[in-house]
Amino acid sequence: METTTQNFQHRSISIKLWPPSQSTRVMLVDRMTKNLSTPSIFSRKYGLLSKEEAEENARQIEDMAFAAADGHHEREPDGDGSSAVQLYAKESSKLMLEVLKRGSTRSKEDGEAAPTSENVPAHSQTFFDISGGRRAFIDAEEAEELLRPLAKPGNSYAKLCFSNRSFGVGAARVAEPILVSLKDQLTEVDLSDFIAGRPEAEALEVMNIFSLALEGCMLKTLNLSNNALGEKGVRAFEALLKSQSSLEELYLMNDGISEEAAQAVCELIPSTEKLKVLHFHNNMTGDEGAVSIAKVVKSSPSLEDFRCSSTRVGSEGGVALTEALGTCTNLKKLDLRDNMFGVEAGVALSKALSSHACLTEVYLSYLNLEDEGAMALANALKEFAPSLVVLDMAGNDITVESAPALAACVATKQFLTKLNLSENELKDEGAILIAKALEEGHNQLKEVDLSTNAIRRAGARVLAKAVIHKPDLTLLNINGNFISDEGIDEVKEIFNKSLDVLGPLDENDPEGEDDDDEGSNEEEGDDNNEDKLGSKLKHLEVNQDN
Repeated sequence: METTTQNFQHRSISIKLWPPSQSTRVMLVDRMTKNLSTPSIFSRKYGLLSKEEAEENARQIEDMAFAAADGHHEREPDGDGSSAVQLYAKESSKLMLEVLKRGSTRSKEDGEAAPTSENVPAHSQTFFDISGGRRAFIDAEEAEELLRPLAKPGNSYAKLCFSNRSFGVGAARVAEPILVSLKDQLTEVDLSDFIAGRPEAEALEVMNIFSLALEGCMLKTLNLSNNALGEKGVRAFEALLKSQSSLEELYLMNDGISEEAAQAVCELIPSTEKLKVLHFHNNMTGDEGAVSIAKVVKSSPSLEDFRCSSTRVGSEGGVALTEALGTCTNLKKLDLRDNMFGVEAGVALSKALSSHACLTEVYLSYLNLEDEGAMALANALKEFAPSLVVLDMAGNDITVESAPALAACVATKQFLTKLNLSENELKDEGAILIAKALEEGHNQLKEVDLSTNAIRRAGARVLAKAVIHKPDLTLLNINGNFISDEGIDEVKEIFNKSLDVLGPLDENDPEGEDDDDEGSNEEEGDDNNEDKLGSKLKHLEVNQDN
């Protein structure tokens, strides 16, 4: 319960970049309209659109990009929504280039029809996606219409995304023979959130139909997230799971996976030797379930990206998981946030990571590490992980005692882009040590979060001076501290030419007392968020590399 409360408090003071407001979406449409109708190196190659055509296409592009980014944020929320914003911009850029390629004014003047998703030859397409737009139920008739391109002979579809649409039994029966016909060519299948709102009996039957239809596919990627599977749901996919021997990515997030369901996952996947990505976020696995997942991890020597966050894992399960991670020496990204590991599991993790030189992102917030666990991990990461870019140890009851070890670790991480030590008790002394560690180099630093750390004027001033000249800095968050009014003025003066980089200070308590008032100036916060989101999108251009 304490961890949950800390998480809530942490989120309440964070800058939220997603979703964008209507004004920001309109701004993006206007910018894309200009890009599509203004001469550029791309228009010289592909031709220009008229302003009317450009505006119509820009609206469609924004709708599609927003849907993709919003779906991503629902499936993998990252707190501030920055990854959704990045996807929003990337998808918009990619789709603009596609529109220029297929819909130039020149080709229309010549009497040539601009290609659409319906008349592009099936053999030239590899990705089939029906996830755009609002979540909706699908009946048999609509399924026949939606899946018609998949039924065309000679198509080259290798990647399917049925996410965000709810299949009933009738729709599943329509999909069944089509999926059987594609078995030999499929490599990626996304069935996340594809039975929403269905009664349990119908949902299990739909999952069984899809499982049998896809049995024998040699998939590299399988996403079954957001389906409230439980043990029954996992076993409904038995035929599909048992037939997989080449999986490289497996996503089982927000699936209600209990101890029994985790055991079923362990039983049904025959081989994970090639597995590189395993995401197991927001389940109710607990210690016993974690022991089962640990067996999967231990047999995955190629694992590069492991996420087991918000899964109710305590000390026993945490120790089992961390010991299993010791065999995954190729690990690059580790996310164990929001569990109840405690000191023992934290120390065990520090030992397990002692040979993981490839680590680039480490998310260890809200694990009850305390000083002993935090120091053990800081000392381990200092010696290894030379290319670390993200270090997140928020909400771990870390005090000034851990500050020297943390500072020594941070000082060696010259590629660091994001440092999050919020929701701890570092105070001025700890903040100053961290600031001194960041002074030299660290030119790729983008975000520093030491909010809610009982920092006062001196610590805030030194920290601000340490990061103000970092060329890529986008956020310094020191909200929720005990900074005096004079201290706030000093910090604002230091950032006088880049106040947009300085996070809000509305939760600061100059008197140094706990503030129980959860109310905040939401309107002001929204304005800050909007300014930041707009700045991220204002330089959007057509990008040929997407």
